[in-house]
Amino acid sequence: MAFVPVYILILGFTIVVDYFAGIWIENAQGKHRKLFLILSLIANIGVLVFFKYFNFINQNLSFLLENFETKNPLPYLSILLPIGLSFHTFQAMSYTIEVYRGNHPAEKHFGIYALYVMFYPQLVAGPIERPQNILYQFREKHHFNYEQVTIGLKLAAWGLFKKVVIADRLSIVVDSVYNHPQHFNSFSLILATVFFAFQIFCDFSGYSDMAIGIARVMGFRLMVNFNKPYQAKSLHEFWQRWHISLSTWFRDYLYIPLGGNRVAISRWYFNLFIVFLISGLWHGASWTYIIWGALHGFYLIFAIITKNFREKTNKLLLLDKIPFLSTLTTFLLVAFAWIFFRADNLHTAFYIVKHIFTDIPDIINHFTNHLPVLQDYGLNNKEMALSVLLILFLETVQYLQGKRSIVQALACKPVWLRWSVYYILLIMIVVFGEFSQRQFIYFQF
Repeated sequence: MAFVPVYILILGFTIVVDYFAGIWIENAQGKHRKLFLILSLIANIGVLVFFKYFNFINQNLSFLLENFETKNPLPYLSILLPIGLSFHTFQAMSYTIEVYRGNHPAEKHFGIYALYVMFYPQLVAGPIERPQNILYQFREKHHFNYEQVTIGLKLAAWGLFKKVVIADRLSIVVDSVYNHPQHFNSFSLILATVFFAFQIFCDFSGYSDMAIGIARVMGFRLMVNFNKPYQAKSLHEFWQRWHISLSTWFRDYLYIPLGGNRVAISRWYFNLFIVFLISGLWHGASWTYIIWGALHGFYLIFAIITKNFREKTNKLLLLDKIPFLSTLTTFLLVAFAWIFFRADNLHTAFYIVKHIFTDIPDIINHFTNHLPVLQDYGLNNKEMALSVLLILFLETVQYLQGKRSIVQALACKPVWLRWSVYYILLIMIVVFGEFSQRQFIYFQF
């Protein structure tokens, strides 16, 4: 509404449609239940396709028709993508699907259902909640709870730290390189790609932490959306840890209905690939996102096909004894795919892929002869060193968090130590934070 006031009608339309669809589905019998579900899904997907994909489809249609020397009759529309459209659309769709499956009763209170779609902490970028996880909480009376408030504030502060101190600092280097990749050598392309992997994680998981923390302050519990994804030992495990609310959405509402892995092998591969292809398209109306999704689909299928061979090879060469090798391999594959996610267009993505390793011999020569390797990224050497230290600090915290909850560990410490840690975190946010009004990356989706 801040940009286009009339856009509130988009939310209003989907809320009204799905509110009544839920009631009709619950009361209907036989084929009518499926009919109401289909009409609800068409309404939701139709809004999403129009605002997010119309011009993309139109552009590709024009390109296709040009090959047949035919002019595209459809005009290009000046459409502003509503913030968070993909998120609240998927949340609304999960409601009608769960009602249809009988996993949750239809919500009769219009205000509570509207709140389910528009709950402000997670409206624009998730987590994408299921009705059975959150709707009942809107009926509960929430009293002030000091422990819940402090836990929520700590989580929100940690999310803010990840966003403004780590993500927005790394974005300076990433933007410099990815906006003009032809001006940078292979080392810079590799550095920016690795930085982007941590930028997007800190940016998105930072938002999720803030959303979950703010909700917790008010007494509401949202699902965990990230679980140390870069510590995954395989691509399969990575997707169990990254954007959990979306990956489980696609698993439950697309992958399993397609047959999952309970089908012929060729169909199983198709199911995996199509799910990741659609996941890439969900992220944006661009071929770069589609290729990003296709890459992850290929990764998983390739991993399944070569599983026995890789296990035998790893044992023969004792590679399975090398600590963190599988984690590092997984991270490198994910980071490579991020090139297509971050690049503004296919030309930029393929340029980076083509040149990311070509200058390595020259880089090594510069390094051995004590010649400068770093280029001008918009950060001085001290700020670059700080960026690397922040990444190491992040991974150290996450490693320790995997052993024991840091919040719980701090709760056992003396008051002076606990408050020292809190103040140090806040001071670091103020001193080292980048406050240049950089939006959250996932707001565009």
